[in-house]
Formats: sequence, structure tokens, C-alpha cells
Amino acid sequence: MDSVRKKLLSEADALRPAAVRMLRAITGYSELPLREVRTSETLASFLGERGFRVRRGVAGMETAFRAEFPFGRGKPSVALLCEMDALPGLGHACGHNVVGVASACAAAALASAGAGRVRAGRIVVLGTPAEETGYGKARMVGEGVFRGIDAAMMVHPSSRRHVDKGTLALHKIRFTYFGKASHAAAYPEHGINALNGVLMLFQGIAALRQHLPDTVRVHGIVTEGGKVPNIIPERAQAWFYVRGEDDSELADAVRRVRECARGAAKATACRLRMEEGPYTLSAMRVNPVLAASYRKALSLLGLPESGDPPNRNRGSSDIGNVSRVVPALQPNVPISSGARVEIHTRSFAEATTSPSGIAGMMEGVRALALTAYDLFADPSLAVKAWKAHRT
Repeated sequence: MDSVRKKLLSEADALRPAAVRMLRAITGYSELPLREVRTSETLASFLGERGFRVRRGVAGMETAFRAEFPFGRGKPSVALLCEMDALPGLGHACGHNVVGVASACAAAALASAGAGRVRAGRIVVLGTPAEETGYGKARMVGEGVFRGIDAAMMVHPSSRRHVDKGTLALHKIRFTYFGKASHAAAYPEHGINALNGVLMLFQGIAALRQHLPDTVRVHGIVTEGGKVPNIIPERAQAWFYVRGEDDSELADAVRRVRECARGAAKATACRLRMEEGPYTLSAMRVNPVLAASYRKALSLLGLPESGDPPNRNRGSSDIGNVSRVVPALQPNVPISSGARVEIHTRSFAEATTSPSGIAGMMEGVRALALTAYDLFADPSLAVKAWKAHRT
């Protein structure tokens, strides 16, 4: 390992106390999507104190920020992404507390170690709100925030260490059924039960699942089902997520789910309203050049990759949209000591601040810093990453 990389790892390790403090503070905030005010300020202030130029309110979102540290003119521009939001009722059960701190500290370590040594390019740290609603990064893509970026990366906590774990494409639909109210005991024949429309939608989708590919996921909840039992519900609503391996598979599944919804409306004599969006999330394209660089970092750190297949137990994320416009990478870092913990559970939230969780976060800091540094040390890597991206 050369002297610059040794310096980089030394700077990363020196940030551990600050990283742990931020992790615990952000965990305590557990702010919901687009409300990550204290979390955003914690990360942005940390970067500002270390020489980054910080701009808040990016892409029309109060909690989004952009922090830049220029080494010199020219390329590359490497973005590290800070997720920030928590889950309702579960806190940081998706580990965005780990994500945000790891990216911010990796950027700070690289800025400190690279100052005076790296002659061109810039580090960009993006505070990306509302990942849980699939909103923040998708909006930032639409607003052109990633223009001029040559690579975007972050780590995500998991039970396993994966480099090229992808995500599924995702589309969200709200189905609202409208019927006619009446007394449920005295005059039920005069009513039209909107809740029956929702129930038949669930039954139709349950029957449909037998005929969908294994990589398609359809899951939903009832968000409104009536007011009291003695009134025939005149309005009922369900909210569904539809996921697929790629955009084409997703589009076909969404079409078939919509047909189930229309069939349920017809069968129950209800009127149906479908509300889409606001964003469809793309399946992630893992950039092979960035993945190779991250694997090199793991090798330098003496960390073996998990042998489990990376195409299992996948969710969706708005980083998929980022990966369609710039070369992107989102490896997994382990936050449990052998025991399996699953995202969106209380045990996962607890694991993020455990000793293993802190170790996983610091692994992310070191590996991200090394990977980003590779792009500055060898600018041809960015060219190769773009070539692979366009292939």
C-alpha cells in the first residue's frame, strides 16, 4: 500500500470518534422523509467545518444539501451520497444513519489526505433525503443535480458484505374505490360497498401472483376501509408497491395489477381512481469498473466478500435512478457479528449502533475513501466507468 493510501486510512480512523458521535445523534433524531432537518444539519456542518463549501436546499428540498471540496480544475467529480431518513415507528431500521455518516466521513478523510497531493477534480457530497419514499435522489436526478458527476457511490448496511448487490425496479399505485353509503343493517341493498372493491383487488392480485415471474413482487396495505361498521363504506383505498427485475418486467406487472383493479371495480359496481408515482424507481445498474475498484479496496483491507448470491433479498432504491445517469455503486457492509439481521426490523435498527454496526460503518468509511481515491489517482478509471455505463 502506498503512502497516500496509508495516509487516507489514518485520516479515516482518526474520524472514528466523530463518526460514532454523529451516528448516535442521528439515530436519536430518527427523522422521517423530507423532515431530516437535524440530520441534514449535522452532516452538512461536519463537512463545512472541514473545508467543504456547503449549499443547502438543493433541488427544492429543504433537507437536501451539496458539499464540495475542490482539489483543482478538471476531472473527476466523485459524489458520495448521504441518505438520512428513518422509518415510521421503527427508527433507523434501514440503516440510513450508517449510510450518511459513512459517506460524510469518507469524503472528509479523502479531502484531508488528498489536499496537496491530488491536483485535479473535486469531491461532492450530496445529502439525499426521503429514500424511503423513493423521492430524494429521483428528484435530484430530474433537477440535474448529477450533471457533471463522474461517479456516485455509497454503502448500505446489511448482514453480508456484497459489492454488486443490485435493486429491483419499483412503481407505486394508490387505488381508491368509491361506492355509496347506506345503513349496513336496515338498507344494505341501497349501498355500494367500496371496501369490497379493495378486498377483491387483494384477491385478484393474490390469484395473479401464480402467473408472475419469481423476480416480481406485489405487496400492499389497506389505507382506508370505512368509518364504522354500521355504514356501508362509500370510500376505500389501498396502496401497492409493484417491483420487477427490470423496467420491462415491471411495466408488464404494473399493467396486470391495474387490470385487477379495474376488474374489482367492475365486479363491485364501484368507481375507481388510480394515482401513480410520483417517481418510478429504476433497477440499479452496478458499474463494473467501480465494483472492481471497491473489491481492490476490500483486498487492501483484508476483508472477504460474502459468498451468498447477491440477487436474493433485494429491495428497491432511488439510487437505481442515479445509476441510469452516472456510473454508480452501492456495496453492502455487514453490521452484525455472524447473526442474520433483516432490514426494516427493530433488530436491524438496534444493530446499526452496536459494536458490529460501528465496525461496519467504519469499514464503509475506509472502503469508500479508497475507492474514491482510485478515481483521482488514475483518471482513466472514470473514462472506463463511463464507457461501461454506456455499454
